[in-house]
Parts: sequence; structure tokens; C-alpha cells
Amino acid sequence: MLGRYHIVRGKRPPGDPLPEGVRQDTRKHTRHVLRPETKDVERYLDAPSDAAWEAFTASYRTVLTRRFADEGASFDELAQLAREGDLWLGCNCPTARNPDVRRCHTFLALEFLAQRYPDVAVAWPA
Repeated sequence: MLGRYHIVRGKRPPGDPLPEGVRQDTRKHTRHVLRPETKDVERYLDAPSDAAWEAFTASYRTVLTRRFADEGASFDELAQLAREGDLWLGCNCPTARNPDVRRCHTFLALEFLAQRYPDVAVAWPA
């Protein structure tokens, strides 16, 4: 199963345990194949709007498509991890600057992976 989780700085709040399974940090400062481009994240967070989200979405999907073509084995490995157990993609969202988890790159990454690996179960965020 493939899902996303909230990375918390500092102590995790009571009642919000880390999910069981493999957790991978996919934030912009990592080297993860699903990381967004820093400039795109900053552009969106500096002035969040529907138009800014549409621009971020288009750019991130282009990045993922290019990486999928160049680094397909990395995507295949993620899909295999999700087939064998629970794989969680981590980000700090939701945050004060971006309170809607559906406007997080991890949501778009779940969509991207679900389209390319339809046999992988996905736990969609509420």
C-alpha cells in the first residue's frame, strides 16, 4: 500500500503516531526521486492561490514525467515496496502556509504513481 504521512518537527503530538511501514522523506531538500523543485515550492508558498497551485501542479508533473523517463528503476522500486508492504511518502504539509494536504506534492505523487502502477493500492489523504 502507498500513502503519505505528515513529518513533524520536534515532538509528535499525542494521538498522531507515525505510520507503520517504510517511511520516506520526499521534501524538496532531499534527493528523493519524488522531491519537488525548490523554486516551485517557494513560488507556490510565497503566494498560494488556485492559479499558483495549477502552475505548481503542471511543473511538478513535468518533473515527475522526466524523472520517470530517466530514473524508471527508482519508481519501479517504490512500486515494489508498496506491493510488499506499506510505503509512506513524507512531507511537512499540512502547514500554516499550506493547510490543505491535497495541495501537497505528495498528493500529486500518489496520483502519478497510481496512474503508472494501477496494481498498487493507495491510501488517499482525507
